[in-house]
Amino acid sequence: MSSTFPHDDGARTVSPVPGSVVAEVLGDPPAPRTVRRTSTDVALVATFAAFVAACALVPAIPTGAGVPITLQTFGVVVAGLVLGARRGFLAVLLYLVVGLAGVPVFAEMTGGLGVLGKPSVGYLLAFPLTAAVAGWLGGLALRARPAWRYPLLVAAGLGSSVLVTHPAGVVGLMARLGLGPAEALAIDVVYWPGDVVKNVLAAAVTLAVLRAFPDLRGGRRAA
Repeated sequence: MSSTFPHDDGARTVSPVPGSVVAEVLGDPPAPRTVRRTSTDVALVATFAAFVAACALVPAIPTGAGVPITLQTFGVVVAGLVLGARRGFLAVLLYLVVGLAGVPVFAEMTGGLGVLGKPSVGYLLAFPLTAAVAGWLGGLALRARPAWRYPLLVAAGLGSSVLVTHPAGVVGLMARLGLGPAEALAIDVVYWPGDVVKNVLAAAVTLAVLRAFPDLRGGRRAA
């Protein structure tokens, strides 16, 4: 019995085997993408923590109520809008921890646990959650049509201020100054116009950053 084989003229063409296939066959571990991503996240968290600190060091505007007007809230909202809820929260939490540890990164170049006794304590402790809420709402805004993204990002920043920063600030004013709700709210109203301006700017900065670095938000390009 004879077997019939396909004709072979001796000129064989060998196709190159992709490196990924070779790695899979040989059992090599995949590229450490998770490690690289974690390193990037850590770097971004540290960078935006430093950014918030830089905003806090800009000369503050005194108000007479013991809580000056600063750029801290601008930095907090930008961190949330650009990085998203989780990383924005971590960046601002890192900033808060560093300041409470004694590094003078808070408004008027203060730091340490002594700031917890000031009227601004409510605003300060609310910052990480403010960044998280801004990041979550900002993610929804970036899913909208390009023409709507800017006003929705402004709304996301304002929403985080209204839902978190100002209520916590009012509670802090009541606790540290012995005020009633109406009196504390009357002081808090002073900061509303500045917050509107800062959130308008934060939305513009966010769009500019995400156009330049779309991977910061998982590859979503802000058109």
